[in-house]
Amino acid sequence: MAKILLAEDDSSMRTFLARALERVGHDVISVADGFEALPHIANSKFDLLLTDIVMPGMDGLELARRASIEMPGIQVIFITGFAAVALNNNTPRHPNARVLSKPFHLRSLVDEIDRVLATA
Repeated sequence: MAKILLAEDDSSMRTFLARALERVGHDVISVADGFEALPHIANSKFDLLLTDIVMPGMDGLELARRASIEMPGIQVIFITGFAAVALNNNTPRHPNARVLSKPFHLRSLVDEIDRVLATA
């Protein structure tokens, strides 16, 4: 399956998502924020960045930008409860990113990951 970098500041959500994605066969590295993700981006290759948009410190938009520089072609899925605010028309973001609004069903996330990776 895929190697996924998960950046989510909510620890219970991060743990739940990491375990669920590992159960369906993905290799998941989970971090609490964008700054914690940077060493992983510099030292590993990922198929997918799954990131919250609104996080303290470095947000998911900046993390996706940096990940795209280090790993051109990385797929990005943003997960957020603030999609309408965070992704307005004036916000630059990853060109092929998908957005999944919280709350979402785990099956929806797994299906979206499968779709995104199939187009890579």
